Amino acid sequence: MRRAGLVVAEALEAVAGRARPGVTTAELDAVAAAVIAGAGAEPSFLGYGTDEDRPGFSGVVCLSVDDEVVHGVPGPRVLAAGELLSVDCGAVVEGWHGDAAVSLVVGEQPPEPEVAALLETTRTAMWHGIAALRPGGRVGDVGVAVEDAVRRAGSYAIVEDYVGHGIGSAMHQEPDVPNRRPRGPLGALRGRGPRLTVGMVLAVEPMLTLGSAETHELEDGWTAVTDDGSRACHVEHTVALTPDGLWVLTEPDGGEAMLAALGAPYGPLD
Repeated sequence: MRRAGLVVAEALEAVAGRARPGVTTAELDAVAAAVIAGAGAEPSFLGYGTDEDRPGFSGVVCLSVDDEVVHGVPGPRVLAAGELLSVDCGAVVEGWHGDAAVSLVVGEQPPEPEVAALLETTRTAMWHGIAALRPGGRVGDVGVAVEDAVRRAGSYAIVEDYVGHGIGSAMHQEPDVPNRRPRGPLGALRGRGPRLTVGMVLAVEPMLTLGSAETHELEDGWTAVTDDGSRACHVEHTVALTPDGLWVLTEPDGGEAMLAALGAPYGPLD
C-alpha cells in the first residue's frame, strides 16, 4: 500500500504541475494515466461503479472545479485562472490501493483571500483528523477533530454526504470515517464508532464549502455539486495505524513533518 500511495502522490504532483489556464480536464487525466502506467500500477477509479443503472467512472482521476465537490468527470472543460480545482486519485499495486486528493487554485496569481483560507482550513482539518487516529480510540474521533479544527478557523460548511473510508484490497471498505462529530445529546463526546486498532488503514478526507453543505449529483451520474453554487475544497490522505504510530502512505515523507507538528506519533514500517 505504501508503493501504491507513492504512485498516487507522484500522479497528484504531476497533475498539479500541469493545472494551468487553457488546459482541459481530459488533458490532466492523461497526465495522471501516464504516471500510473509508468509506475507499473493500475488506476483505482477507471471503470469504478459500473452497474446496470450507470456507466463506470470514465476517468483515471476525479477533477472537480469550483462548486463541484467531488467525483468530477474529466472531459473537454477548459480550466480558467483562479478556478478552484480538486484532484482525487487512486492507484493499485499488486491488488492494494492508495487514495489521496489535493485542491489548488489554477494559475500563478495569488488566490482570493477567502479561497486561500478555505484551502488552508481544509488541509489543516485533514491533518488534525489524521492526528486523532490512535489504537484504542474510535473512528468518530476523526470527525470530532476535523470539526473542531474547522470551527476554530471560521464559518465553513462541512459536507456530510461524502466521508472517508477504510481502504486496502478494495478502494472503499468499512468503516466510514466521518468529518464531523455525531449529532444529538452525545455529539460532544468522543468514542463513537468502531474501535481503532493497529493494522487498520483509513482514508481521511474532509470536504468544506464557502456556503451550504447540501449537494446534488449532476446528470453524468457522478459529479457532486453544491446546491447553492458555493466553492468547495477536498483533500485526502491514506493513513496506516502501525505498532509505532501513524504512517501517511500517500505523503512522500510519510507524514513525519506534519505529525510531529501536531504531536502525533510517526510509525513507518520501512
